[in-house]
Amino acid sequence: MLTKILLSIAALLAIAFLTLVIVQIKNSNEVNKIWQTLASAPTENVFTEDMVAGLPAPAKRYFLHAIAPGTPLASSVNLEMSGSFRLAPDQLWMPMRAKEIISVLKGFVWKAAVGSGLSQVVGADYYSNGSGKMQFSLWGIIPLVNAHTHDIARSSIGRLAAEFMWLPSALLPQQGVIWKAIDENTAQAHLIIDDQPVTLTLVVDANGKLLKVSLLRWGDKTENGSWAYIPFGAEVQAEQKFGGFTIPSQMSVGWWFGTERYLEFFRATIEKAEFQ
Repeated sequence: MLTKILLSIAALLAIAFLTLVIVQIKNSNEVNKIWQTLASAPTENVFTEDMVAGLPAPAKRYFLHAIAPGTPLASSVNLEMSGSFRLAPDQLWMPMRAKEIISVLKGFVWKAAVGSGLSQVVGADYYSNGSGKMQFSLWGIIPLVNAHTHDIARSSIGRLAAEFMWLPSALLPQQGVIWKAIDENTAQAHLIIDDQPVTLTLVVDANGKLLKVSLLRWGDKTENGSWAYIPFGAEVQAEQKFGGFTIPSQMSVGWWFGTERYLEFFRATIEKAEFQ
């Protein structure tokens, strides 16, 4: 009798495990399909100084530093990154490795492994066709997060806009972006993603190197967990040239950017960038 009970339990566990594996394979295939839709064919258009001749001084310096004349105007970028991640200020930093694709006004897919060993979480965060979703599981098997809401989509639009710092061609005026100078080293980029207006604030140095990027991003990092527009941003510690593009290669990112409530939760180093 005991043997039969143990065999029955083992069979149920095997079925449950197989079901989880099938679900994760389905989720992975879904993410990979979205990744493919964001991939772009190489463009024949190239960057020229005339494209930014009429922009405010800080914006013009930014583009002339970020894109070398004659560089094909990429519609997407594939990134490989490493770094660390945490969910709250009282939590330990966890190692992170990820791959990401970012596409001009289309969306992004971030596939990541966070943590290590028995606590490693694997999954993806993406936005495409007006829809945002987060899917993460322990060891890539046991579901932990599977969120797909209007609030997440709205928040993902802000993330996409901020991450255009890794795809400078997405911010050119030829993409419908309107630039405004704030001071000698600060400019704002006004853009619309899927009918949602976004205003990015970029701070650059005298040579056009990007130092900070910030915006009001929809999020739930409030005292009561309600959703609201929250100051969000990144501070750039280093940059690197990949092909004809010079982009931030080391940065720290957090909510309540520029305030006493600043919550830094993401640190990343870009190891590889391929533009298309």
